[in-house]
Amino acid sequence: MAILQLSLAVLVIALTYHYMTKSPPRIVLDRYPDDVYDYVIVGGGSAGSVLASRLSEEKDFKVLLLEAGSHYDVNKGLHIPLMQMSAFNTSNDWEYYTEPSQDSCYGQKKNRCYWPRGRVLGGTSILNGAIYTRGSRFDFEEWFRSGCYGWSYEDVFPYFLKSEDIQIDDLKSSPYHSKGGPIAVSESYVTQLSDKYLKAGEELGYPVQDYNGKNLEGFSVIQKTIRNGVRSSTSLEYLGGTASRENLHISVNSHVTKVNIVDKKAVGVYYIRDGRKMYVKVRKEVILSGGAVNSPQLLMLSGIGPKHHLNEFGIKVISDLPVGENLQDHTMILLKSNINKPYSLTPGIIKSWRSIVNYFMFGDGPLAFTLLDSTAFLHFDKEKSGKTYPDMQLTFVSGLLRSNAFNFNDEVARSIINKMDNDLHGFITSITLSRPLSRGRIKLKSSDPFDHPRIEPNYNSDKRDIKAYVKAIRIWEKLMETNTFKDLGVKISDAKMPFCERFKFRSDEFWECVVRKVLQTVFHPTGTCKMGSANNPTAVVDPQLRVKGIQGLRVVDASIFPNITSGNTNGPTIMVAEKAADMIRGIDSVKQFRQNVPV
Repeated sequence: MAILQLSLAVLVIALTYHYMTKSPPRIVLDRYPDDVYDYVIVGGGSAGSVLASRLSEEKDFKVLLLEAGSHYDVNKGLHIPLMQMSAFNTSNDWEYYTEPSQDSCYGQKKNRCYWPRGRVLGGTSILNGAIYTRGSRFDFEEWFRSGCYGWSYEDVFPYFLKSEDIQIDDLKSSPYHSKGGPIAVSESYVTQLSDKYLKAGEELGYPVQDYNGKNLEGFSVIQKTIRNGVRSSTSLEYLGGTASRENLHISVNSHVTKVNIVDKKAVGVYYIRDGRKMYVKVRKEVILSGGAVNSPQLLMLSGIGPKHHLNEFGIKVISDLPVGENLQDHTMILLKSNINKPYSLTPGIIKSWRSIVNYFMFGDGPLAFTLLDSTAFLHFDKEKSGKTYPDMQLTFVSGLLRSNAFNFNDEVARSIINKMDNDLHGFITSITLSRPLSRGRIKLKSSDPFDHPRIEPNYNSDKRDIKAYVKAIRIWEKLMETNTFKDLGVKISDAKMPFCERFKFRSDEFWECVVRKVLQTVFHPTGTCKMGSANNPTAVVDPQLRVKGIQGLRVVDASIFPNITSGNTNGPTIMVAEKAADMIRGIDSVKQFRQNVPV
C-alpha cells in the first residue's frame, strides 16, 4: 500500500509539473471576431495554423483564423504521442466514412473505410502518426513538369528547411536539415526491435540512411514531429507563441458554411458559432485551409465546382471547375508477425508506473512514441534507385494491434487484432504504395454545410495497384525470411487470413484477396483542389494557389497537390503553407536556405 501511495504521489506531482510548464498561454478570442479583416483563414489545421502565424508576422495585416473544432487544450492527451487514437470518434475528429465500394474496404464495417480527420486547432497534425517525411525530389520535379512552375524540388526544399528544428544529433550538420524552425524533428523513443528492422534491411542489400536526405530510399528509424515527448503539432508550434499579437484573432468552434462571392470576388465568409449565424468581411483574401475533404466541400457549397453536380442541389454556379476530382490517398495493408523475445510494447509495459513516470518527468519512454518505429522506402527494381520515386513504403509498428481503431468488421478483426493475450509480443508491418494510380473524388451529399460530403476514394479501381501490392508483399516475404527475423521466431504464416483460405497460401491469388479485404487508408487524402497551369482544364488553383477565375480566394492545404507525394503528407503540407505565406506577403524568406540547396 505504501508503494502504491508513493507512486500516486509521484504521478500527481509529475502531471502537475508537466501541465504547468508545457501548457501554452490561451491564444483564442474570448469574444466574437471583429467585422472585417485583411485575411480570413478557414481551418486551423496543419496548413492553416502555419499560415495564420506567418501572415500575422506582418503587423499591417489583420488576420482571422476560423476553426470548426475546439482549442487543443480541451484535452491534454492530444499532445501525448501514444494517445493519438484517443481522439478518434470524438468531438476532435470529423469522423468521416467513405461510400461503400466494390473494389476495396471489404474488411471494414458496412464496406466503408473510416477516415479520421482532426477537428481541433492543429487539425490532423494533432492525431496523426507524427512521421516526418518530405517526399521524393522526383515528386516535385513531376509537379514542375506538369505546369506547376515555382514548385520544383529546388523551389520547395528551402521551405522544408525553414520549418524544421532538427533534434537528431547525427543529422544536425547535414545540408538536408536545419535548426531553429518551429517543427521539431526527432527520433524520439524506439524499441529493441528498431535495430532488427534495420539489420534485416541490410541483409537484403538495402542501405540504412537518412530518408529525408538526398533520396527518399532505404531503411531508417522514423523521424518524428515530437519535441521532448510532446507532439510537435502546427498549432502548438506555430500558434503557441502568438498570444501577444494583437493583429491575429483565432476563433474556435466556428464552422464556416459559405464563402460570399460577389462579381467573381471573395468578399467574406458566413459561419456558425454558438448557434448563431455570423458573417465577417475580408479586405484582401479568403484562404481555405480545410484539407482535402473540407476545402472542396466549401468551394462547392459556395458555387465553385462541377456545374452538373452543383445543379443537382440547386446551388448557383459561379465558376465551373473540377473541384473534388483527382482525390488521391495512400492506402496500406497490415501484416502481423509474432516474436519470441520481449522486444515490443505490450499493454502491460505501456500502462506501467515506470512508463507513466518516465514520460511525465522526463518526456521519454513508450508514451513519447506512436508505436511507429522504423520505415523503409524501396523500389521494386533496385536499378531505379536514385532515378525516380520509390514504389513502396514499409512502416514497422512495434506492437500488435489490441483494439479495433480502424473499423474492421468482425471477420477481419479476428485475424488481425490480438485481444486475448496482452503479453504476446510481435510487430505489424504496414505496406503502402508510394504512388497509387487509382483516383477518387469528393462530392456533396446535400447543400447543407453540416452534412458530411460523399467520399469516393475508388481504391484499387486501377487494377495495377493490386498487382503492385503483390510485388510489395513479395519483398516483405523476403524480409521476414532473413536470419534477423528468423532468430526472433518470425513466421510468414502468422499473416494467414482465414477469409482468403480458398486460395493457396502465399499465391498471387491469396495476396490479392488479402489486399482487397484488409486495405484501408493511411489518412493522406490529397489533390481535390488540384494545382496546375492556367490553361490546365483539370486544375482548380493556379501555381500561386489562387482559385481560377475568382479574385481574393486561395486554397492552401494538401488538396492542391497535383499528385500525391511519396510517404507521409504532413511535412509537404507544412511546406505548402510556408511557401504560400511568402507568396501572399510578397517576400522571399528563404534566401539563406536557397543559396545552399544540395544537389
